[in-house]
Amino acid sequence: MSLPHAILTALLEKPSSGLELTRRFDKSIGYFWSATHQQIYRELGRLEADGLIRGLPAKEPARGQRKDYEVLPAGRAELARWTAASQEPKRHRDALLLRLRAAAVVGTAGLRADLGRHLELHERQLAEYREIEERDFPPGKDSPEDRLRHLVLRAGIDLETFWTQWFRHALEEFTELPGQDPE
Repeated sequence: MSLPHAILTALLEKPSSGLELTRRFDKSIGYFWSATHQQIYRELGRLEADGLIRGLPAKEPARGQRKDYEVLPAGRAELARWTAASQEPKRHRDALLLRLRAAAVVGTAGLRADLGRHLELHERQLAEYREIEERDFPPGKDSPEDRLRHLVLRAGIDLETFWTQWFRHALEEFTELPGQDPE
């Protein structure tokens, strides 16, 4: 995935200013594709220069007033092209898993506490996703658009469910390792 395509998606859902996009990234798209405020504004400039989006005229002229953007036909075509293109899955890279592998040869000092911390973080994220699901996807909300958005959320729920189960298992495994104090 790329930031320009994430921005095109968000703008097709709703024309927005850079600030609104940043807020929307924090609340939805940012769960699976993050971007800083500066990255979003820089990319908006590129997309506009490339003729994929345009700034909407301000309702009242004023200096420093926010600028809303909308997707142009070329931007919609680019997003459709990108959506239809095949992509190879990305390999999962996780420093914690590498640290566990390294612990097999240098010892496990500090890892139990970090495993517990990660478990708590994943449990909180899972709870947040479930709240979003309950709030935004009640029974009967099943338009094609809603179903696809819900599918993305379900990926997050399923991943967090996997990680919470895995961290619980990892912590159990730690209690059974010889020489480990039960902390």
